[in-house]
Amino acid sequence: MIAIVISACLVGNPSVCKDYRVPLAVEVDAKRCMFEAQPHLPKWAEQHPNWMIKSWRCASADSQDL
Repeated sequence: MIAIVISACLVGNPSVCKDYRVPLAVEVDAKRCMFEAQPHLPKWAEQHPNWMIKSWRCASADSQDL
């Protein structure tokens, strides 16, 4: 399984950063993840207004992401 890994920092304290994992559907591979991720990013940002996305990437999801 593939997950979107969003690296985000606090708006009020940009030195505090964290990675968040958003798992994708089972049938999504790493190449397709680059396209599938696009609509998830603004949704994530809207749900986490105190965090600013600095970067993102696709990576394997582990059991904690499920």
